[in-house]
Amino acid sequence: MNITKINFSILTLLLLCFFPAVLKAQLKNEPVWKITSNKPEVKVGDVIEVSLTSVIEKDWYMYSNDMDPNLGPIAAEFTWKKDASYALVGKTKPIGSHKHFEEVWPGTVSTMKGTAKFIQKIKILKANPKVEVDIYFQECSEVTGMCMPPFEQKYELKGLTVLAMNEGETQDTKAAINSTSKLDSNALVNNDNENNTATKTITDTGNTVVNTDENLEDKIKNSGLLALFLLSFGFGLTALATPCVYPMIPMTVSFFTKKSATKVEGIFKGLTFGGSIIFIYTVIGLVVSVLFGENAGNIISTHWLPNLLFFAIFFVFGISFLGLFEITLPSGFVNSIDKKSSLGSFGGIFFMAFTLTLVSFSCTGPIAGAVLGQAATNGEFLRPIVAMFGFSLAFALPFTLFAIFPSWLQNLPKSGSWLNSVKVVLGFVELAFAFKFFSNADVVYHWRILDREIYLAIWIVLAILLGMYLLGKIKFSHDSDMPYVGVPRFLLACVSFCFAVYMVPGLFGAPLKGLSGLLPPMQTQDFVLNTNNDHPTIQQSINSKPKTKHSDFLHLPHGLTGYYDYKEGLAASKATGKPIFVDFTGHACVNCRKMEEYVWAKPEVLKRLQNDFIIVSLYVDEKKELPENEWYTSARDGKVKKTIAQQNSDLQITKYHFSAQPQYIVIDGSEKQLSGPRFYDTDEAAFVQFLDNGKAAFGK
Repeated sequence: MNITKINFSILTLLLLCFFPAVLKAQLKNEPVWKITSNKPEVKVGDVIEVSLTSVIEKDWYMYSNDMDPNLGPIAAEFTWKKDASYALVGKTKPIGSHKHFEEVWPGTVSTMKGTAKFIQKIKILKANPKVEVDIYFQECSEVTGMCMPPFEQKYELKGLTVLAMNEGETQDTKAAINSTSKLDSNALVNNDNENNTATKTITDTGNTVVNTDENLEDKIKNSGLLALFLLSFGFGLTALATPCVYPMIPMTVSFFTKKSATKVEGIFKGLTFGGSIIFIYTVIGLVVSVLFGENAGNIISTHWLPNLLFFAIFFVFGISFLGLFEITLPSGFVNSIDKKSSLGSFGGIFFMAFTLTLVSFSCTGPIAGAVLGQAATNGEFLRPIVAMFGFSLAFALPFTLFAIFPSWLQNLPKSGSWLNSVKVVLGFVELAFAFKFFSNADVVYHWRILDREIYLAIWIVLAILLGMYLLGKIKFSHDSDMPYVGVPRFLLACVSFCFAVYMVPGLFGAPLKGLSGLLPPMQTQDFVLNTNNDHPTIQQSINSKPKTKHSDFLHLPHGLTGYYDYKEGLAASKATGKPIFVDFTGHACVNCRKMEEYVWAKPEVLKRLQNDFIIVSLYVDEKKELPENEWYTSARDGKVKKTIAQQNSDLQITKYHFSAQPQYIVIDGSEKQLSGPRFYDTDEAAFVQFLDNGKAAFGK
């Protein structure tokens, strides 16, 4: 059978240009401040200088307070607690700030890098002065241009000793002063509130700093990037075992060793070749990250057009892997790149790597595209870069290692029909993922075309067909005759059949927690064989729950009742005397579904959500347009917010300083933050503590 060759240069560009990325770069540690006096020993009537200093991490900066506070960015703000023992002299002044024009606002801003330092002059009026200050500030990344949520911290100045009093001070006061023990002028106490998860005490004596707080969001993001890197690395190893790439390994390495005068030169060429591959793929990830900011990321990841485009691309890639046709780049473009591989040593090797990338596109393109697609799911700036780095590192590794240890080539398995089997298996995987993109659009726009049971039926059939293929019961055009089934194929077939069996109960309403992030919501399933009604269908939810705004098409899991409008939730809190559990979520949010299945469903969590809180779920990707009288123009970007998604997203970014989901906060009816925020973290005990903290704070 002849293979039809399809030229997909346009498809390639679309694949590279339509994957979203939203930044949320993180600091390694939460910033802390030192508050010290230039005079540890003072008299009543003296004027001292109080220094407030904070070290700023590399590639980060802070907005100073010597700029227009209404310009847009959050400038550092110092609120000194009023006390009769001291008086402020002038304003808190920055030391070493830098003013420059920023087009994004636009206007002249003032920033600090490396170290933030401010000076406040204070006049001592009485003995035992109690100097306290609240510091509200924000730090932003130079690399990505995005900012952390603002920090609000409280500090107290310690270490002042009053040596003598002015006339009029009583002997009792003098005695009290003399009995006051002298404190270390470097000691400070940070009594930060619960907005940053826990009360912190930081003591700085010498070079020792103890910080009892752990930044939850940092841990989540770091672990998420590590998991993405490992997943991408695995995809890169998989790409090596394809017929477009695997035979190129010994050929390329042999070229290096034969064309090199010395072993050292061969190793250098191998390292250069591998480094070039990593550079090329990582640049692709960087381009995707730079082209799409936070707004574009959310739109592209949830809008029907790009999701259907992704569905079409992955479907086409899948059937091409099954052997219907071959995807190739334009031969003229590939040949022009190949000719440049004859340039000087470094340039020539780089274009050799570029040529390999292009020639192997028919096999690696769909895999790299799947990696980028998964990286874009959470909408973070760094994810596409990390994904492409992990993929390319695994892809480049054998070329480099075999160049260093050429004798290892003798141990490589020979090329054969097994390479085409790998390609076919990947074809089944691509087809399964294609329907995930279709499901995203289907759920967001409430089309009800690909409900949960239909989605599961498709995946079950694909898993069964894959198992039959691995056992040799199905044969495609490129497959050779298989006289027997090897043990690896047999074991993989067992895995595929077990996966299909695992999904079958889902057709009758089983939650399938292992796939909760990949499946449509349980509420889209028409038939649920579940007597305790933990997962009611949409129609059951509509019939059984009180009517609230948007409840005819938005629903909570596990039979919970709640609100889908922020203002309505605030009013309900005031009327019922309960705190509000704010849930920023999305229809296409994978981690939101995981949290609902792995944490919300736990008895201790579910009991609290049912009885102790007003739940307000705010969908940031719900496209329904609101009545015109509810539209408003955002002060953040000057744009009219017409849809539920636009208004909820604007609220999350403006008020709660975050743009990814899920995000959970406990507030009261006056919007005072009581607990949180919390993000994706399946630690049930920590989530229960977060809820209990919010309830306790509300009771006070």
